[in-house]
Amino acid sequence: MALDASELSRAADLRAEAAAAARTGQPLIVIYSRDDCRFCQTIKREHLGPMAADTQRGKRLMIREIGQDRDTPLIDFQGRPTTHAAFATREKIKLVPVVAFYGPNGRKLAEPIVGARLPDFYQSYLDDAIEQASRKLKQP
Repeated sequence: MALDASELSRAADLRAEAAAAARTGQPLIVIYSRDDCRFCQTIKREHLGPMAADTQRGKRLMIREIGQDRDTPLIDFQGRPTTHAAFATREKIKLVPVVAFYGPNGRKLAEPIVGARLPDFYQSYLDDAIEQASRKLKQP
């Protein structure tokens, strides 16, 4: 059963969240979204929510949301205080949804998935990017 889109955790401390994800051998997955973005809601509801709740993968994926339109406080990868909106701007996020894959210290581990792309293939885009990011995470 799919989770409600609102059940994804909002990012709070990217440095700590990326380090915790890396300890399990997984990337930190971040979706950049807006409250008024219906494609964002669809991706969260149909793909990321169920992936975050899936314990069958062996290790739960750490998936966080950053609201491009929110002034929610956030600690960045260097431990500096910022906001969701300011961090999204610094990451050059213009169109949403964007799903990005990070390692410790904000290292980008795979090309971000920008936009909704082809709905029938979206899960394979996600799976491929997670696999690539997990492999790159293990490289020095």
